[in-house]
Amino acid sequence: MPFWINLIVGAISAAVSAGFGFILIPYLKKLKVGAHILEIGPRWQKDKEGTPLMGGFMFAASTVIASAVGYLLISKFRESRLIDPPENSLLKLAVGIGAALLFMLIGFIDDYIKVVKKRNQGFNVAAKSVCQVIVTVAYLAALRLLGNTTSVVIPFIGEVDFGFFYYIIMFVAIYGFVNAVNLTDGVDGLCGSVTLVYSATFALILAMLDDWEYSAFAMAVAGGCLGFLVWNLHPAKVFMGDTGSMFLGGCVVALGFASGLELLIPLVGIIYLCEALSDVIQIGSYKLRHKRVFKMAPIHHHFELSGWSEYKIVFVFSGITLVAGLLGVLATALYTK
Repeated sequence: MPFWINLIVGAISAAVSAGFGFILIPYLKKLKVGAHILEIGPRWQKDKEGTPLMGGFMFAASTVIASAVGYLLISKFRESRLIDPPENSLLKLAVGIGAALLFMLIGFIDDYIKVVKKRNQGFNVAAKSVCQVIVTVAYLAALRLLGNTTSVVIPFIGEVDFGFFYYIIMFVAIYGFVNAVNLTDGVDGLCGSVTLVYSATFALILAMLDDWEYSAFAMAVAGGCLGFLVWNLHPAKVFMGDTGSMFLGGCVVALGFASGLELLIPLVGIIYLCEALSDVIQIGSYKLRHKRVFKMAPIHHHFELSGWSEYKIVFVFSGITLVAGLLGVLATALYTK
């Protein structure tokens, strides 16, 4: 399968995402749906007060559109070469994108309550968690119906069948990583840049596994993030909000599960993992010892308060993701050998 299809998909997604900004951002400003910056953050973050929220619609729309184009191009190419598509390929793709869109809906409700209803805390924490649990369980059930097994590929060991415990482990992983991606959205361009590298990595990994439909989806996510960064790099003209970060969280999880190499999620997504762990460590330390480990959590704020510029944080965190991604590609190469 030619990789140029992926490149076309990525370019379409980037163009749609960036172009959508010309329409969406003025509309959000007109609606006065600006972000409210809490006092607990770095004092200079208050300068971002009023920046339009919910910009995640830009790359969510571009991802869906470009993924559909990619699927059609791949289907036409298979037909021309008399190559049968993988079993349930469309359903599997729909399940992945559908889960991401449902997580996005939860994020949108959170943003809506914050900026329209003017309730700073957003969606009730318990209600938000229940909704995330429902989507996570539904996603795992859908994967099971589509034939996913309870085996996990462990590098240098092989496949290990976890049986029923697979669902418990993967439930925690999905719930945790969706929220970890959400936590990563705290510095201009950070979540978009890290997810751009993560998704581009999985586009290559999924191509290596001959799953071209999902590889195109990964490239659509990467392109969407690239187009969004035109507006979101410091100084940001728009924030993705929970609308965008929850959508990206769903995509991050879907790409990892599509590969059948679930352990690549924490490897390639090492930054998401560090962001979440820093938050857990900070809260746990303060409750148990009344002392903070970091100047502020998640960890990107620690570096921000240590004097790092937003550009430096984005560059270093994205670089770490790139190195982790190369290790993921290497692990995949060894697995497929």
